[in-house]
Amino acid sequence: MADIIYPFIKNNYMVAIGSDDKAGFSEVSSPDITADPIEYREGNMAGKTPSKQPGILKYGNVTLKHGVTSSTAFTDWMKEIQDGKVNRKTVTITLLDDEMKPVAEWELVQAWPTKYTATDLNATSNEVAIESLELVTEGVKRTK
Repeated sequence: MADIIYPFIKNNYMVAIGSDDKAGFSEVSSPDITADPIEYREGNMAGKTPSKQPGILKYGNVTLKHGVTSSTAFTDWMKEIQDGKVNRKTVTITLLDDEMKPVAEWELVQAWPTKYTATDLNATSNEVAIESLELVTEGVKRTK
């Protein structure tokens, strides 16, 4: 009888920004890759359906969210963009198993911040203050 393979749970993960900055986040949106199809048909081709081939690759933005602390890492990185300096970094998202061992890993290539969102405030709320940073990337690789 075949062994049952259970998928990994998505609530244990780690994010590394740059070479050694590891951080905890309450939520990380999934990186995605899209290949736009190109349709092409010549007048003398048989049939009425155009052929399709892969076109330009696009990589979706990734949003990192975490509780507001005294750290200004998000706003410091965004300030560099405001000052006209693009500091591109490799961002590694690692999925961990129940024993906190890496089981899957995605690498965002040449990532930099495109949007920072501060927390909303509400005097009657009973929630953690969350800030977010949206990253653009020039590539996504599944490395593990």
